[in-house]
Amino acid sequence: MKIDTFKPFVGQHCETTATGSLLKQIGIELSEPMLFGLGEGLGFIFWNMNTMEFPFIGGRVKTDLLTVNLCKNLNLDLEVKETSSKSKAWENVKNEIDNGKAVGLKLDCFHLDYFTNKFHFAGHYVAMYGYDNEFAYLIDTDQQGGKVKTALNSLELARNEKGPMSSKNRSYTIAKNGHINNLKEAVRKAVKNNATEFLNPPIKNIGYKGILKTSSEIKKWFVETKDVKRDFQTTAMLMERAGTGGSLFRNLYRNFLKESAQLLKSDEFKEAYQHYTEIAEQWKMVSDLFYQAGESKDIDYINQASELLTKVSENERKTMYKLEKACA
Repeated sequence: MKIDTFKPFVGQHCETTATGSLLKQIGIELSEPMLFGLGEGLGFIFWNMNTMEFPFIGGRVKTDLLTVNLCKNLNLDLEVKETSSKSKAWENVKNEIDNGKAVGLKLDCFHLDYFTNKFHFAGHYVAMYGYDNEFAYLIDTDQQGGKVKTALNSLELARNEKGPMSSKNRSYTIAKNGHINNLKEAVRKAVKNNATEFLNPPIKNIGYKGILKTSSEIKKWFVETKDVKRDFQTTAMLMERAGTGGSLFRNLYRNFLKESAQLLKSDEFKEAYQHYTEIAEQWKMVSDLFYQAGESKDIDYINQASELLTKVSENERKTMYKLEKACA
């Protein structure tokens, strides 16, 4: 069973690609930066646990929240299903597709057949639009191939994986709920919420405070790790190429601000766009320094990255503060 009329959303980030595909099916077509911004997607986290091979640097809000925020801001119905039963999880998806409705899935990309670079990440998203006796037919990011397929048993393993960021076979669908909220109002609300969240982190490893903390933590990380090359070059790759759109999602948010400035005819948003253009360039420099540190094993590159992250933290704080005020 395949939904023959299904047209995929082409994107760089997994959750916006999956959710964008579901929105496209119900007649809502927005750019990927606009989806990311309306989902209040920009964030930061430095996450380190004893069970992790090395610390994780993330640049977006917590998994699942982007789609939740997006649907809330546009007044769309989001139906989420989770279950620990593999058979029930399959029925949840199969029934929707049999009724002609594409489904968003959260899973661990490690088990997907088409992933050539194997690593565990249980916060990956795809849209599913079909299946047969052997394969599930999915929409993934453009860099992962767009329209792809994976064996049904691989999909089951991916959906049922445990670990950081995992969910219990999470699937979701989106439907219209009467009127869609005015886009200009939705943009202002989303930006204000995103800025407030970024400026008021509950703990010091999140938001702009997290960026500042990372500036010192990377020095400890460099000294204590057993594999500098693996840790810092993998992190550089994740920051730039693992579905972030480049510069740890700052390119996406920069483009969202540019589109919003034109939509709202706002000088404040135009100024914020210009600031995030510079901030995105700074994040690219940080990832380059991480890569060079891994290649050379020279702490000087980490010291440079540390100084730059201190500046980035303040630049993002100031810009988000101005955006919050502009949307008050």
